[in-house]
Amino acid sequence: MSDHDALYHRLFSHPGMVAQLLRDFVAAPWLDDLRLDEMERINAKFHAEGGERRDGDVVWRIPLNGGGDAYLLLLLEFQSSPERWMALRVMVYVGLLWQHLVKEGRLPTDGLLPPVLPIVLYNGDPRWAMPTALGELIGLADDSPLWQWQPEMRYHIVDEGAFTEADLAACDSLAALLFRLEHGRDPDLVVALVDEVIGWFRRHPGFAQVMPLFAALARRLVEIEEGATPAVRVAENLSEVRTMLATRAAEWKRQWRQEAHQEGLQEGRQEGRQEGRQEGRQEGRQEGEAAILLRLLERRFGALPGWVSDRVAAADTTALEEWSLRILDAHSLDEVLH
Repeated sequence: MSDHDALYHRLFSHPGMVAQLLRDFVAAPWLDDLRLDEMERINAKFHAEGGERRDGDVVWRIPLNGGGDAYLLLLLEFQSSPERWMALRVMVYVGLLWQHLVKEGRLPTDGLLPPVLPIVLYNGDPRWAMPTALGELIGLADDSPLWQWQPEMRYHIVDEGAFTEADLAACDSLAALLFRLEHGRDPDLVVALVDEVIGWFRRHPGFAQVMPLFAALARRLVEIEEGATPAVRVAENLSEVRTMLATRAAEWKRQWRQEAHQEGLQEGRQEGRQEGRQEGRQEGRQEGEAAILLRLLERRFGALPGWVSDRVAAADTTALEEWSLRILDAHSLDEVLH
């Protein structure tokens, strides 16, 4: 995994972060049946198709109020675009998780497979508009009897960029602050947001162990803007990163203004060149028509007086075209140029 993926993996290896994600961004009535305060991380290292390990996924066992357990399969997706076949991938990963539980002897006393809740956490820029149910990917008519033999699977999508700033600001949780920090673009707003993160940690000392991860995440903003290679530096202090961001914010805005100014100048020069070429073509056409008209007038009426040349030189294209047509019927220069 990349450093950024590793940060997310470590953040959502904290039970409080996962509980906040479920409460704020799943918010379904059946969550009341889950004892989120008792969830346990499962170190499930199973393999997907091709032999690759699914280290990027986080698996949690969550006790149910009525007895037994449910399993949360959290898939962290950091692709540049949504995955059309995600429902199929989720079905495979859920099957691998069940196989893992069977192999490890983790089934309940009744020997039945426990329920699994698959959640896809996506932080790409294009909004997620892919099928969330496997049935939408199967080519069968709605009334086909073959549906009874087809597998059923769906997942819940958490698309970070789909939430407005107002929606996220209304949530008093680290998960919402994470999404805001990930999609913040204005330097001043990012500095203020880091202040909010610092204040949140002061009010919730039980989350101190993930504070360095937020510091590393905030530091990436500085490293990306400076062109440095991002790295996971969990030893950084969040307050120090905040000071660094505040110092760099003014410089970033100054650089952006200079770049915008240069782009404006370049666009202006480009437009000027285009207008110059257009004007040059227009002038060339006008001069050509004037020369032809003078030759025709001289051919028809002989030597031309000076006022004719002056008037033809001052005429626009429309007048030159009109005068050229009059030559055929006119009996004098006055009739042509009137």
